[in-house]
Amino acid sequence: MKQSYLRQLMTAKEMDLVLSRIADEIIEDHRNLGDMLLVGIRRRGVPLAERLQKKIMKLSAERLPLGILDITFYRDDLSMIDTQPVVEGSHLDFDVTDKDVLLVDDVLYTGRTTRAALDSVLDYGRPQRIKLFVLIDRGHRELPIQADYVGKYVETDEGEVVEVRLSPIDDEEGVFLTTRELLRKG
Repeated sequence: MKQSYLRQLMTAKEMDLVLSRIADEIIEDHRNLGDMLLVGIRRRGVPLAERLQKKIMKLSAERLPLGILDITFYRDDLSMIDTQPVVEGSHLDFDVTDKDVLLVDDVLYTGRTTRAALDSVLDYGRPQRIKLFVLIDRGHRELPIQADYVGKYVETDEGEVVEVRLSPIDDEEGVFLTTRELLRKG
């Protein structure tokens, strides 16, 4: 990254520690992991869900099913985001009916991505419950949505952007605070 950020909020090691802590909390909160499904929200929610799956398996010997959700066409702000959105598709090769679904995403901001993910999951069946894990909760909600598991709370201004960078998607690992202006220049 070409110094297009104001400061680093989390290192790769700190992200790994957060995922370990959250894996412990999930195991503690769910006596029957056999009824639980992980669903990563594209893009960066997917590698986070994969890492969380590995940590839960290491701690409990349970391999939770992992699905991938592309919420592009469920967004209520699609026309404001891009005129030609990139759709990579969802892959939920399991029935969500009567299961505990844990949605995994990188940043919780307005709540619109989570709302779209909820709509999408419900097209696959009726889960017992749906919970949400986000690596970063930056506030500024537009919808009444909150995460059940949060890696870190970060106070931000409206003009700031929280950028989560993960391999293999990005060339580095970490969470950075930046601005739209710096991103355009970078």
